[in-house]
Amino acid sequence: MNQRDLNISEALGAYFAKVPSYCEPYGNGYINDTFLVISDKRYILQRINTSIFTRPVELMENILGVTEHIRNKVCQVGGDVSRCTLVVLPTIEGENYFCDSSDHYWRLYEFTEGTVTLEQVENVDQFYKCGKAFGYFQQMLADYPANTLHEPIANLHNTPWRYENLMRAVDNDVCGRLSEAMKEVQFAKDREAFCSILEESHREGKLPLHVTHNDTKLNNILFDEITGEPVCAIDLDTVMPGYAITDFGDSIRSGANTAGDSETDLSKVKLDLELFGAYAKGFLEGCNGSLNETEIELLPVSAMLITLECGMRFLTDYLEGDTYFKIHYPDHNLHRARNQFALLQDMESKLDQMKAMIDDLK
Repeated sequence: MNQRDLNISEALGAYFAKVPSYCEPYGNGYINDTFLVISDKRYILQRINTSIFTRPVELMENILGVTEHIRNKVCQVGGDVSRCTLVVLPTIEGENYFCDSSDHYWRLYEFTEGTVTLEQVENVDQFYKCGKAFGYFQQMLADYPANTLHEPIANLHNTPWRYENLMRAVDNDVCGRLSEAMKEVQFAKDREAFCSILEESHREGKLPLHVTHNDTKLNNILFDEITGEPVCAIDLDTVMPGYAITDFGDSIRSGANTAGDSETDLSKVKLDLELFGAYAKGFLEGCNGSLNETEIELLPVSAMLITLECGMRFLTDYLEGDTYFKIHYPDHNLHRARNQFALLQDMESKLDQMKAMIDDLK
């Protein structure tokens, strides 16, 4: 038995009095180690990746706080509390996580039966429902004190800070790659002032802090396998204080791009306005009045800003030697940056159309 098997055995022993009949890797996540466990019923066991989430105890405090809040809200209106959010299960000793002998942190969730995840948008209605689900997440947590949450990843969507990191990477050029990326660096420099637009609105008191999900991809929504309706948001590791509209923006960046973020034929990289409109409609319906006027007006801007931020992160990683994002070939991060900047350029050309679509939804 290798060390990983020993650690899994420890974790199972912490949660189950009798060894479960089945425990095998599950899903295609690439950060945490996830296992499907079958005992009296099905469970999800996860080992938290502490190289990324360095404060797992605080992370679990966040998850427990927001999931309990959502369940209480759903209970008040007579909803289905069994599937409205993730359910963290305690160890035999009553703890909400388990730390094994190798200092690995584990947690156990109930398996949400009768649900599926979707890896890519198959039709416009799915993206509308995705928007509605993440908007509902905002609505349920609109009265949660966001400032009481921890930051599992500091400065995750602090775009000015991301710009400063890029400029530092440019100045250091530790891998001698700057000459290959001069055009992309200039693209970012030309938008330095734009990087601060959300922070300025926050300083002016127009953009409040909310509880934010920060990984608003389609596959982080569970859908009912029969009705196709959204059930709940999952993957809550990056829940923290932030701006609700960055959750919107990241969904648009990842889901309304006509090509994947590794596409090298930039002529294929466009903003799909139909998908943008569908998601915006769902998101605002889900939020159900929990956003103020400035937040709604800044929805198109947030999509542009998060796209710029993501492109700068790819470019920074390229210049620093590909130390963060997993790559499949030497210039992968440079091509990803070019992809995001091409998407941003298309968004810039369609800004008036995006604004008009949001105005129609108010």
